[in-house]
Amino acid sequence: MLGLALACLAYLLTVRELFASPKLPGHILLIGLGFSVIGQLAFLRKPVGADDDIHRYVWDGHLQRLGYNPYLVVPSDPAARALHTAETRDLNNPDLTSPYPPGAQLFFRAVTSIHESIFAMRCAFVLCDFAIVLLLLDLLYRTRQPVHLILVYALNPLLAVEVAGSGHIDIVGALLLVMSAAALVRRWRTAAGLAFALAVAVKFLPIVLVPLYWKRVRVRDVIFALFAVGVMSLPFLSHGRIPTGSLNTYVETFRFNGPLFAALNKIAPARWLAGLAIVAGLVVAMCQRVRSTQWSPPEFAWPLAATLLFAPVVFPWYLLWLLPFLTSTSTVLILLWTVSIIPVYVQWHLRTLNHRWGALPAWAMVLEYGCLVIAAVLIAWRRHHFKSSNRFRIKR
Repeated sequence: MLGLALACLAYLLTVRELFASPKLPGHILLIGLGFSVIGQLAFLRKPVGADDDIHRYVWDGHLQRLGYNPYLVVPSDPAARALHTAETRDLNNPDLTSPYPPGAQLFFRAVTSIHESIFAMRCAFVLCDFAIVLLLLDLLYRTRQPVHLILVYALNPLLAVEVAGSGHIDIVGALLLVMSAAALVRRWRTAAGLAFALAVAVKFLPIVLVPLYWKRVRVRDVIFALFAVGVMSLPFLSHGRIPTGSLNTYVETFRFNGPLFAALNKIAPARWLAGLAIVAGLVVAMCQRVRSTQWSPPEFAWPLAATLLFAPVVFPWYLLWLLPFLTSTSTVLILLWTVSIIPVYVQWHLRTLNHRWGALPAWAMVLEYGCLVIAAVLIAWRRHHFKSSNRFRIKR
C-alpha cells in the first residue's frame, strides 16, 4: 500500500507536467515508456493471488478445449473434479458458472490453445497493453495532440498492478475500444463498428457508448457487427439460446465499492438500479453526441465513468476501460479516480485476516470518493472564477 501510494503521488506530479508542457523531448517519452515496460515486467514476475479471476480465465479456456460449455459446468461440482488442473482448483466462486461473455471466452480459449497457464494469460494481457500504447501514439498524432500524453496512460499505476500483476480481461476490451476509436478517426466505419461490438462481447460495460456511434457508422456496419458477434456466440448455444452463466447472480448479489448503488438499493431493487447505471451512461453519451460534431477520444471516458459510478461493483480493474481515453485535461476528474481508488486494495489484505469479503472499511470509500468530490468542487469553482474574470474584463 505504501509503495502504491508513492507511485500514485509520483504519477500525479508527472501528469501535471505532461499536461502543462506543449512538447517534450523524444528521449523523455522513451524513458517514460521504458519505466512502463519495467513496471509490467516486474509485476509479471510476482505470483498472482490464490483466487484471482485469472484462475477462472484458465478454467474457462481449459473447459472449452475439452469440449465443455463454461456457462453450464459448475467448478465445484464433484463430477467436474477430474477436469481441474493445479492452476484451476483454487478459482474464486467455485459454486458459480462463468459470467464472462462469448468474446472473453474465445480469448481464453485462444490463449490456452497456445499455452495453458496463468503466466501465458498474463503475458497475453501485457501484449494487449503494449498494443494499446502503439495505437494511442498513432491516435494522438492523428488528432493533433502531443504524443507525450501517451505517458498519462502508460505510467498509470493501475496498469502494472491489474494487467501484469493480477491479470484481468478488461485490458482486452480496452484494446478493442481503442481499435474502434482509431478506426473512427480514419473513418473506417465497418472496422469501428466491428471492434466496438467485439469490446461489448468481452464485457457488457461499453454498451453505453452506442449513442456515440450514431451517424458515425452505417446501418450495414451495425448489421455486420451484430452478425459477427452472433457467430462468436454459436459455440455456447444451449437449447437454442445463449446461456448467461452467473451474470444474473452477479447483478443480484455481488456488492463492492459502490456507495451510490448501496444507498439507492434501500429503496429500489437491484435489477432496476443495474438498469439505472446503464441509463446514466447512455444519457451522458447522448448529451455528448448532440453537443459535439467531431469525434474525440475523451468522449468515451465520461459515459463509462457515469455507468461505473452507479454500478453495484467497482473493482479497480474496471477503470482499465477508461484509462486510454484520459489524455485530455477535460478528464482530469476521472484520472484522479484511477488514483483515489487505490485504498480499496486494503480489502485484499483484510481478507487474509479472515475479514468478511465485501465489507470495505468506510474510511477507504470516504478517501476514494471524498477526493473526487473535493476535486469536482475545486474544478467547478475555478471554472466559475475564470468565467467571472473574463466577464469583468469584457465590461471594462
